Amino acid sequence: MTTTLAFDTATSFGAVCGTASGDRAYRPKAGDLLAAVDELVDDPAAIARIVVGRGPGSFTSIRIGLAIARSLALSLDIPVAGASTLDAYRGGVPVIDARRGEVFTRGPRVCKPEELEVGGQTLVGDGAVRYRTLFEQAGATIPPDDDERHRPDPLLLIDAAGPFGPAELVEPLYVREPDAKAPA
Repeated sequence: MTTTLAFDTATSFGAVCGTASGDRAYRPKAGDLLAAVDELVDDPAAIARIVVGRGPGSFTSIRIGLAIARSLALSLDIPVAGASTLDAYRGGVPVIDARRGEVFTRGPRVCKPEELEVGGQTLVGDGAVRYRTLFEQAGATIPPDDDERHRPDPLLLIDAAGPFGPAELVEPLYVREPDAKAPA
């Protein structure tokens, strides 16, 4: 039986992984993605294609996810498609913690949490949890911290995936410049 494998490593929730059959595995660190894949897939030869979250999110974690997608695709000779991590949320407006006192949200864009107009909206994601007090004071609804809606759903990535093709064509979705700068 062939399957589509989907995963995302861009947020503070670590590695989220799923197959088109609806199975899911979660790991606390992006570096534990292969353990999540191993938990879900008995035979790697059954993987027919991969969908990977491109971000926005943690620069390093996005790179881990893309590197694993490329490694698996090359070793299994299968196509890959990318999707925005923001498309992996249901039940509210996605707000991802961007560190440095900022959040990523639809657009995609990066901004200070206080710059978002959130009144009357439900916000989900690790950024919504981190800035709960500020958002609730502005009139937003934030589900409880342990609500599944705060975690990206890899199965939604499958629905949002771009065209499938060679792994090296899937590029990260960076919304701002990385912290590291090349020497002058």
